[in-house]
Amino acid sequence: MSNLKKHRFCDLYTMSSGISSTKDQAGHGSPFLSFSVVFNNYFVPDALPDLMDTSDKEKETYSIKAGDIFLTRTSEVVDELAMSCVAVKDYPNASYSGFLKRLRPTQTDITYSKFMAFYLRSPMFRKTMTNNAVMTLRASLNKAIFSYLNLLLPEYNEQVKAGDLLYLLNEKIELNNRINAELEAMAKTLYDYWFVQFDFPDDSPQGQGKPYKTSGGKMVYNPTLKREIPQGWELVPIEYFADVIDPHPSHRAPREVEIGFPFAGIGDIDEAGNISTSKARQIDEEFVLKQERDYEIGEYSLGYGRVGTVGKVVRLKKQKFRYALSPTLSVINPKKPEYAGYVYTVVKSDEFYKHVIKNTSGTTRPAVGIQLLRKIPVLKPGSAHNNMFEKYEEITKELFEKSSIANQENQNLIELRDWLLPMLMNGQVTVK
Repeated sequence: MSNLKKHRFCDLYTMSSGISSTKDQAGHGSPFLSFSVVFNNYFVPDALPDLMDTSDKEKETYSIKAGDIFLTRTSEVVDELAMSCVAVKDYPNASYSGFLKRLRPTQTDITYSKFMAFYLRSPMFRKTMTNNAVMTLRASLNKAIFSYLNLLLPEYNEQVKAGDLLYLLNEKIELNNRINAELEAMAKTLYDYWFVQFDFPDDSPQGQGKPYKTSGGKMVYNPTLKREIPQGWELVPIEYFADVIDPHPSHRAPREVEIGFPFAGIGDIDEAGNISTSKARQIDEEFVLKQERDYEIGEYSLGYGRVGTVGKVVRLKKQKFRYALSPTLSVINPKKPEYAGYVYTVVKSDEFYKHVIKNTSGTTRPAVGIQLLRKIPVLKPGSAHNNMFEKYEEITKELFEKSSIANQENQNLIELRDWLLPMLMNGQVTVK
């Protein structure tokens, strides 16, 4: 695939802006492609999770068809600008956000959509975008760049073979993510049953293993929660169960290098805790060494987004390579192994998220301070039910272990995918 041809971007695609919608239109109506979906996906999902009330004219003007490429046109930081997402099928009646740009192909035999999905997220193209972005209060996409931007592309049939291979790898990653989502849903169901509905098995002489609340377990009103909780239970700050560690934003900004260690922000880590090496910036070792002295990433550590993506939780794990975390993340380490499952599920709960949002400050870059994060209240069972954590961990540990296996497979697939694209581009690897 070493015979690359130069093409002008503006000859291959037409560019259009998305719909300028109002709050009253959101949440009902027809399928809608949002900024977050584009940012987090190589490909537009089969079903769009968002809705927008749009007219027939708007659906026609802001349509989504197979081969369309969507780019994020604005962001708080330049590294998250112009993230791409490709549609591989038509989406009848759907429209897309005004925070996106749509690139619609003008031909059928020069670019292959599945190949372009990976090409546009490659380090080479990402660097071109960031170098030409306009940065004021927010980074924005400089539309003029597409009038002089050139793409170096292999022949169409070579793109098809490479794109289909990379797409299969991506499909396996997505399948593993869906499996993990089901495993987490099972853990959350148990959490809700025990720690929200309070129908945990009551092993006291009175309870004899029956569901606590429905069997008449004594409940008392908690004025902070404004609801009843089991007698003897109390609210404690999350730091009772876990160390909430700030990755020290006082460190100097890391120096970007050509070859080094990944510097991961929340946008570089997927929901499973896998770091995309093609997205993460490469930094020098000095910054990594400083953070390694500050905290330890263990199997049960969590990354918690504090700026821009407040409330996003990912399960971190020790990687085969070393990396550093952006100061936009906090690290949460359970203090005891038996707290691991409970801490992970509680920080992903709706109740915890509401507390986080209530404590955020700022508008353009909402954030929750580390001290406030440490003080967010969570439930602590009374002494009569102290063994609940061990029981919950015993049941959910197998679920999380299965999830860890799938996560490790995903990490290997992500590394393979990110390695393959440049190798395919320079002809060192070919697809038979």
